[in-house]
Amino acid sequence: MNKRPISTLSLMRRIFMRDITVAWRRRSDIMSVFFFFIIAASLFPLGLGADPQLLHAIAPSVLWVCALLSCMLSLPRMFEADYVDGTLEQLIISNQPTLLIALMKILAHWVLSGLPLVLIAPLIGLQFNLTNNELQVLAFSLLLGTPTLSLIGSIGGALTLGLRGGGVLIALLVLPIYIPVLVFGAGAVNSISIGMSAQGGLSLLGAMLALAMIFAPLTASYALKVAVE
Repeated sequence: MNKRPISTLSLMRRIFMRDITVAWRRRSDIMSVFFFFIIAASLFPLGLGADPQLLHAIAPSVLWVCALLSCMLSLPRMFEADYVDGTLEQLIISNQPTLLIALMKILAHWVLSGLPLVLIAPLIGLQFNLTNNELQVLAFSLLLGTPTLSLIGSIGGALTLGLRGGGVLIALLVLPIYIPVLVFGAGAVNSISIGMSAQGGLSLLGAMLALAMIFAPLTASYALKVAVE
């Protein structure tokens, strides 16, 4: 008796849940990214002292840089495990769109590495004497910016798949593209600090997210096809 073919939506859901399940079995990888953000951001108040004005001035840049570096730590693991065990090759040679496969893996990466930073950042921001409005803008900027980091990072992860020293190559590829995200994200919080509107920075982050959602999965899916050939 012939098996009923798997629908595209069902396959996308399975890919997403598989990545979440596999990552949960390796909780140390997830926790290392999470705690890196907490520890790195918390070191600045300890090292610079308790000057509230200084901490308040550097808070947006420090928190955004720590979030960027935390997301980057997990980029090599976005496709690597499935590439090594052959799962990625089986997915690509199936009749399902590679674009959607890449998109689900990017979504899983953001849920595991980006979303926790969005949730914990306001608590870390309290150490820097940020106001409630600044904490809200910080969280919202990260909510727009961290998916962009995952989308852009997927290109670097796919292009360096199977290469030695892939982690270093990813950093060289994606860091220049990450800079605008960092500037607009930190700038949105800084705008609130000086009494201006954060709408400009948030709008630019939203525009970058929209562009990344269009071009990053396409580029990553093509690079994945090349990597498994």
